[in-house]
Amino acid sequence: MGQAAPRAYAVLAALSLALLASACRTHGAPAEIVNDVTQLNPIAVERVVRPRSIAEIQELVASHSGPISIGGARHSMGGQIATEGALALDMRGLDRVIAFDPGASTITVEAGITWRAIQTVIDPKDLSLRIMQSYANFTVGGSLSVNAHGRYVNQGPIIRSVRAIQVVLADGSLVDASPTRNAELFYGAIGGYGGLGVIVTATLDLVPNDRLETHVREVKLREYRSWFEREVRTSATAVMHNGDFYPPRYETVTAVTFDRTDREVTVPERLQPERASYWRERIGMLWLSEDPLAGSAREHFVEKWRLRNHGVMWRNWEASYDVADVEPWSRKHTTYVLQEYFAPVARFDTFTPKLVEILQRRGVNVVHISIRHSAADPGSLLAWAREECFAFVIFYKQGVAPEANAEVGVWTRELIDAALSVGGTYYLPYQILATDDQFGRAYPRAREFFALKAKLDPTSKFRNKLLDRYSGPNGVLEPAGERQSH
Repeated sequence: MGQAAPRAYAVLAALSLALLASACRTHGAPAEIVNDVTQLNPIAVERVVRPRSIAEIQELVASHSGPISIGGARHSMGGQIATEGALALDMRGLDRVIAFDPGASTITVEAGITWRAIQTVIDPKDLSLRIMQSYANFTVGGSLSVNAHGRYVNQGPIIRSVRAIQVVLADGSLVDASPTRNAELFYGAIGGYGGLGVIVTATLDLVPNDRLETHVREVKLREYRSWFEREVRTSATAVMHNGDFYPPRYETVTAVTFDRTDREVTVPERLQPERASYWRERIGMLWLSEDPLAGSAREHFVEKWRLRNHGVMWRNWEASYDVADVEPWSRKHTTYVLQEYFAPVARFDTFTPKLVEILQRRGVNVVHISIRHSAADPGSLLAWAREECFAFVIFYKQGVAPEANAEVGVWTRELIDAALSVGGTYYLPYQILATDDQFGRAYPRAREFFALKAKLDPTSKFRNKLLDRYSGPNGVLEPAGERQSH
């Protein structure tokens, strides 16, 4: 697929948006626009509703005949939160704790609650979430829908920490699902991007809120895999880990490990303070994304300075960052975006040269790349970790014009091919740029997922741009040769 196709797709998408908004105005119903954090994907929906109870969601779903989309904190970055003309459910009104059992180390919550809100409940009992994302102000339902992961060593997909969920299906019924009860729904809905129903509650595993001691090492990228295996993966104390490396050379990894310790904390706060302003971080991001020498300076000086005094902190403190600390002042002309690729652990040294070559050759404005470790997924239909793997989280800056997105599409597909060539995959919550063939190869059980969707949602009521892009007219994935090109 060349540059012309993505550019034409962007123009058609903008035209469709304008026509839908005009049609809604003509019929006396002004369209509401929903967008994700990147501001690259405005979508005109019929209306946005913020339900306050499970019963209200059941009524809305059962009574609505048109498309329904589901959103939370809106940090997916490719239209996964909506489709044109949909009834958009804003889940953030469903934010209560249903049950908390410190003795059993479990908590049951509504899906619109944020991880930070859970932390405020469990921290006084010296408990922490077993797996969550690096930032705490996403919603639980959103994280489950993308099968998120964090920086936890030997953990991986969040599905590994979920005891059970409740899902509202297309007919309005409420169904319990777990690894042993309605397992097909459990493994389809988690990581299913809202395609099978509305996840409304989740029961999650908790663990002790340990003290963590920071250890920072500089490791050559070519030596990182063997170092990680020796020093982190087999460690009895390593709880969290991330390895960051930077343009323009991508040669040295700043490896940060958080080890369980009995030492007294040097960071007294139990949770990160909630701040109104992150101006220092925003200045830093602007410098890193605009100065060609910033990557080298960060690699050799800035990270050492930033991490020099972290010492010993509570696990909940390290798990309660606010995503606002990476939010720029404006996204009017440029925007910050994430992509993520996965490579089997054994293929790390084969994948990284391909990754670096593409980013350097295409001149991608990368701020940094973060390496995470993941255990294998236990069986979700759209699993991104079919085996133990490393995740490469790319944080980059791009323009918002259609031609900028067309350029992103070119190197994105090259990176997807690089990941597929080593038996890896790419992550679905980001820009929807993969070809049919790439999607099918990266997610070989997608046909099972769409067949289950056809069974549970025969009119394809639950929709968003990701589901629209890769499902056939009847909501079932078809062979690429039998489908119309997009």
